[in-house]
Amino acid sequence: MSAHPQPSESARKLVTGAYDVHVHVAPDVMKRRTTDLELAERYAELGMAGFVLKSHYVPTAERASLVRAVHPDVDALGAITLNASVGGMNPVAVEIAGRGGAQFVWLPTVDSDNQRSCLAEEPDGATPPMWAQLQQDLRDAGMASPVVDVLDANGAVTTPTLQVLDVIAKHDMTLATGHLHGNESARVVEAARDRGVRRIVITHPEFTSQRIPVDNQRSLVPFGALLERCLTTPLTGKVSWDDWLGNIRAAGPENSVISSDLGQPFNPPVEDGLAIAADILLENGFSTDEVRRMTVHNSRWLAGAAPLADAPQDHAQRQEARQ
Repeated sequence: MSAHPQPSESARKLVTGAYDVHVHVAPDVMKRRTTDLELAERYAELGMAGFVLKSHYVPTAERASLVRAVHPDVDALGAITLNASVGGMNPVAVEIAGRGGAQFVWLPTVDSDNQRSCLAEEPDGATPPMWAQLQQDLRDAGMASPVVDVLDANGAVTTPTLQVLDVIAKHDMTLATGHLHGNESARVVEAARDRGVRRIVITHPEFTSQRIPVDNQRSLVPFGALLERCLTTPLTGKVSWDDWLGNIRAAGPENSVISSDLGQPFNPPVEDGLAIAADILLENGFSTDEVRRMTVHNSRWLAGAAPLADAPQDHAQRQEARQ
């Protein structure tokens, strides 16, 4: 019998039409629980709309196009993460990704200054991220990648970062803040809105290296940012469930989007992630409308998908205000 949580059928039904905007599946440089094609098959069976293929190291737009060709009823979306392996804050790489159909652009994760300089230890019992060992392997081999900065020594957004933001706006892609410090995210998000970026998500603000206070999270909402609540962050012990749930309530469910961040071999099946999160949210007092907004309607906005007929009226008005 599986030790993983088993989602209820009602939760599965509640998240139909959703995108999981943060999954790690094979092929990848690290071992993954499933492949992109296998996941698409399961999504088709479950009535899920699609997923965003995240890699810390390589662009995924071409992979996504092949998945869509095999499973045209599932909208697999490509992405690029601006770590050293793609040249860091490289507007050319983002332009090519955009022309290839990529939807998401993550700012630096494993190579961000914040992630490198973070001295916070994982809480007792927390499962370390899989990329931590790969980063160590590179260092041990004398191939430590350089830090990728988004701000200069004076705290101003760098020219390459501004160029990246312009490309994101040009292709109407989604900006995800990666593993930046909360203060870095605030500066970049403000610049992004000034340069016409419409779709913005604050990547797992509860993650160990970020720990963005909830008041700071709320301050990002007026710039049109959604706050990403990754299931794996509390599931693997990096933050308490009480803190994760409390931050959602304090910042407002309407300002949050649920993703799984799943794909690791030791974690639950990727296709179960949103439904597992839905069950947990419902058990802790969130309404079905709130859960559907966080899992379905807000994820569809970030994915660039059309709103569904049951999208709340104020949700539609809010999206129009962001345009």
